[in-house]
Amino acid sequence: MASPYIELDAGGRTVKVSNPDKIYFPDIGATKRDLVEYYISVGEGAVRALRDRPTYLKRHPDGVHTEAIYQKRLPARHPDWMQTVTVRFPSGRSADALKVTQVADLAYCANLGTIDFHPWPARAGDLDHPDELRIDVDPQPGTDFEHARTVALAVRDLLGELGITGYPKTSGSRGIHVNVRIETRWTFTEVRHAAIALAREIERRAPDLVTTAWWKEERGEKVFIDYNQNARDRTVAAAYSVRAKPHAPVSTPLTWKELETADPDAFDLRTVPVRFAELGDVHAGIDDQAFSLATLLDWYETDERGDMPYPPNYPKMPGEPRRVQPSKARREPDGR
Repeated sequence: MASPYIELDAGGRTVKVSNPDKIYFPDIGATKRDLVEYYISVGEGAVRALRDRPTYLKRHPDGVHTEAIYQKRLPARHPDWMQTVTVRFPSGRSADALKVTQVADLAYCANLGTIDFHPWPARAGDLDHPDELRIDVDPQPGTDFEHARTVALAVRDLLGELGITGYPKTSGSRGIHVNVRIETRWTFTEVRHAAIALAREIERRAPDLVTTAWWKEERGEKVFIDYNQNARDRTVAAAYSVRAKPHAPVSTPLTWKELETADPDAFDLRTVPVRFAELGDVHAGIDDQAFSLATLLDWYETDERGDMPYPPNYPKMPGEPRRVQPSKARREPDGR
């Protein structure tokens, strides 16, 4: 039998939580109420990461042991204080996505079973020009968080050489994300090109550890830097987002010093609110300065290799190489 609803204060707004005792995270016995209260407790930092961004919802209304509902559209029935922004997909279709403006938005969506929040790297005022470069350090089979840490620190050093400040966070899984605030001068295509240039330079410096190969069969036991996370309509879990796993890990912002020794398993729905109460948002300064991509784009333009493949659901893009998995590519008559 469902438990009675409760009401919680979320930044000055009352949010109703239905069936608050429903278990969402079986490994730690955390409930729907725990999830909603989590987002309220870290609201300042979570809203900073999401503010004014079109945000997709990854919902598990019956807990993480059930199949996810990945929702790009905010449900039509929602409080009148919630805002939306119309986004357009590579397919040409559009949707009214959640535009986050306050912690009550997160609490309301958590009550709907939203565990992960996935924001765009652009804000509602200018959806064609991202304000965030996303560097996704993704360990492949045979590698782990320790390898990702080494690569992320190499990213830190390269950014430092460019006069750019990056902000690292755990992915909530085995990887690491590094976010960079950028000037809103460039299109999604250009920001993706900058990400390619950065990834190639890290690969050049650590060829035995890093790969930029899009096709999994070519990556080997290396750490992949996923440049395609900067393509239009691609999203990653936001800072402070809980991840849909039985032990409720959290994509947690860190300082670079913390990253040197951090254990990603230490950051979850129960521990991050305590950390936030003690330290506040360690990425509070992320919006203080926006950086230029000019040097990275110069590197891309002078690289004879040109573009790299897009994800399979994208239309063929100008300048993109042949999008065929190498092992399935047909051999040409001349043997190429």
